[in-house]
Amino acid sequence: MQGRLRLAADIGGTFTDIAVFDEKTGELTFGKALSTPAHLVEGISAGVKKAGSDYRSAALFLHGSTIAINTMLERTGARTALLITQGFRDIYEIGRINRPDAYNLFFQKHVPLIERELRFEVNERMLADGEIDTPLDDDEIAALGRKLEERGIEAAAILFLNCYANADHEQRAKAILEKNHPKMFVSASHELSQEYREFERCSTVAANAYVGPKVRRYIGEIDAHMRAAGFGGSFLVVQSTGGLYEAEQAQSQCVRMLESGPAAGVIGTQALCRMLGIDNAIAFDMGGTTAKAGVIHHGEALTTGTALIGGYEKALPVQIAMMDIFEVGTGGGSIARVEDEALRVGPQSAGAVPGPACYGLGGGEPTVTDANLVLGRLDAERFLGGEMQLDVAAAERALKNKIGDPLGLGAVEAADGILRIAATAMSYAVKGVTTERGLDAGDFVLVAYGGAGPLHAVEVAREIGMRRVIVPFAPGVFSAFGMLFADLRYDFVRTWFTPLEDASFADIENVYRALEQQGSDAIDAASVKPQKVAVKRAADMRYVGQEHAVTVDLPAAVFKRSDRQAVKQAIKRLFDATHAQRYGTSAPDERAEIVSLRSTVSGQMRKPPQRKIARGRAAPPAAAASGKRKVYFGGRFRLTPTYWRPALLAGNRITGPALIEEYASTTLLLPGDRLEIDAYGNLAITIAG
Repeated sequence: MQGRLRLAADIGGTFTDIAVFDEKTGELTFGKALSTPAHLVEGISAGVKKAGSDYRSAALFLHGSTIAINTMLERTGARTALLITQGFRDIYEIGRINRPDAYNLFFQKHVPLIERELRFEVNERMLADGEIDTPLDDDEIAALGRKLEERGIEAAAILFLNCYANADHEQRAKAILEKNHPKMFVSASHELSQEYREFERCSTVAANAYVGPKVRRYIGEIDAHMRAAGFGGSFLVVQSTGGLYEAEQAQSQCVRMLESGPAAGVIGTQALCRMLGIDNAIAFDMGGTTAKAGVIHHGEALTTGTALIGGYEKALPVQIAMMDIFEVGTGGGSIARVEDEALRVGPQSAGAVPGPACYGLGGGEPTVTDANLVLGRLDAERFLGGEMQLDVAAAERALKNKIGDPLGLGAVEAADGILRIAATAMSYAVKGVTTERGLDAGDFVLVAYGGAGPLHAVEVAREIGMRRVIVPFAPGVFSAFGMLFADLRYDFVRTWFTPLEDASFADIENVYRALEQQGSDAIDAASVKPQKVAVKRAADMRYVGQEHAVTVDLPAAVFKRSDRQAVKQAIKRLFDATHAQRYGTSAPDERAEIVSLRSTVSGQMRKPPQRKIARGRAAPPAAAASGKRKVYFGGRFRLTPTYWRPALLAGNRITGPALIEEYASTTLLLPGDRLEIDAYGNLAITIAG
């Protein structure tokens, strides 16, 4: 029996979700438990137990976590130093001098993770072509290492200019520090990014070092805990791309798992879209702390080469491949408050401890979950399948005392206001990955999941003019479920400035082959063996004279043409089309240049089967009708039917208002919305009007 299960664990701010796939029987089971911030592995173990499983029976453990990004956002990382080329000590703080809101008198610049007094200049210099201008002095690094230890430094980030062209100096400096100070976490920028732009690379390696000690301890604790419980399989972590990499790699390249949990949900959405034949979809994930949105466009999950952590205005860039995800601080646990005589919701969250007021765990602040309970959208007796009883009176008190009384409203009016504001805030996440990327949200299907996503999806869809919503199988644990569809993945990029018209395809092919060999070697060294290996190519391109580039996907067929001039023309057309989509304009007659070459190597894993459910008539069976209760719609309470989702059959149709309940989630239909259960048990909703 040992070694037949694949376990997936997604730790969120409020709940820890577990998905278990039995590779022998094809059976899927799920578990959900409150997260345990003081010792997160306890929440994982509780979820595994609720799923009726154990570590001993698992061949593979997949994990996604918010620990890396939360450490950055909460500024709870290690005491970190930066070693940088002489004369460039302040590039990390100077940044790009961007001022996105020119007339905002209260604008605040980004605050570096490493203070200025802990940034140390090193007398070395590498030129842009990789030639050494000033050799590195090993003794200087050794002396600097002793100084760092004396100052209690836990982690060191190394950024030497032009190291993407020649990494020798960074490699030697890292080796010296690790040899002399084995307890120090040391990170060198070339291991994370092979691209130009010294500020972005500096910010990336600083972030990796800053979160490194905490993430390394965290992953080590989980591994030790599972091994002690009899786990003998492979431990893989979800990257921000949605791909998998070894836990050992995650302990050194921690920054690659910043968005691991949300990325897994997008991968699950991509698998769902392929099964249903949907080309364009928005993956909408609302949990206890945040709401996140990602994009499936023409069947592919959109990624980016640089992300801004903490919002555009005062963000720190991270220059690694990531899922293109936009996030807002609105979730089920988001706290509502009165500020300057106005109602605000989030980004502060009640989390798992003490949680919303209705949890009865000591929380007294009103949250989005409390508002849903008071308006009848949640059933106090059926939350988490009845495992957790909610306190309606506590929710009403919190809403009245903290919101209603200051604004002259009752608890019901306060709750309605909270949900209206939350829906608007969450619509910004969807707009952030569509409208701001040159895409029309109305052309997309909204796939809603997370514990709170289905409860708010139809309102978010209305806010931005979307017509269709799909609530997938097991939405409350969908990100954990999505991990079961993830593949081993390694992304590589190399800066390579060349005018397109002058490009040598022999040289391009050599660069791509070198990148892809690195990926093949990494997959060959992995502890699990994929079914097959796939390669994708892309290039960062821009018009001559531009500063910033766009990433252009290059299909394999492009490189198979024998006419090299035709190949260049095809690449130019792809670039023009990508530029037009992103910025609304293109210049087909202008010359273009290649900035960087990108390659993604994936080791494709076996996927869980997608099974159809039994078919029924249009009317739901009597066993699915679970009663009626008063729910607040349009200024009044209406007696609203409720249904138990596991009892619904394919072909069943329901017209709103209605509530469809299941373990870990509830789906809301507003008056006039129409729902049909598809062949796989997904809830396909058509928005009224």
